[in-house]
Amino acid sequence: MILDFDPDSSARCPDCGEVKPLAAFPRAAARKNGRGLYCSPCFALRYRQHRERKAAKEGRTIRPQRTAPDGFAYCPDCQELKPLEDFPRNRSTSTGRGNYCKPCHNVRGRENRILRHGSTRDYHLRRRYGLTSEDVDRMVEEQGGLCAICQEREPKHVDHDHVTGSVRGVLCSCCNQALGNARDRPDILRAAIDYLERTTWTRERVCMGVYRLTSPHRAAPSRSSSELQHLISSRRG
Repeated sequence: MILDFDPDSSARCPDCGEVKPLAAFPRAAARKNGRGLYCSPCFALRYRQHRERKAAKEGRTIRPQRTAPDGFAYCPDCQELKPLEDFPRNRSTSTGRGNYCKPCHNVRGRENRILRHGSTRDYHLRRRYGLTSEDVDRMVEEQGGLCAICQEREPKHVDHDHVTGSVRGVLCSCCNQALGNARDRPDILRAAIDYLERTTWTRERVCMGVYRLTSPHRAAPSRSSSELQHLISSRRG
């Protein structure tokens, strides 16, 4: 059979009968030339017809495709026409944006996480700490149902070492925030403990209208009676 085109660079589509460059055919690793039998437009038409036949057989309906103006796209879920900026980025699509707008994309994400992991909490626990809800509940039970630090409040926050990633315990909001404010540095926490236990400022009345603060660490400099009287007189001016 004599071909009127070069099979190494082009092919004829059986549906439309046109000879097109191989780049106009979808990729197909199983074929010798690495391209599909039908050109991309005909392949898309065949696929859409196949979906419609399958949907009709199953009693479903397929939403008609809509053509959006440049810079816009239709969201299949909310069926609204929105700017492309309202769609999440997706490098695999021709527009560089996802098929669903950001709110619908987030809803679908939550639904998928619940479907796969049981709940959004389970998803985040497994993703961030490699734990399940049962693991966290067991840790809280071992802590007596209270925060691992203060032993007073209900623990709701999983605490972990930010360097090694190892989980240390379950804390209440206040204690978890305190560790974060101290940047997980034991030296800062020790200094805070020393400050609380050893530093006590006392407001001492020296004479009428004059007070001074005294501390075990930072005692105020002593003044003679004449110096204090001079200070009072200068203030009254």
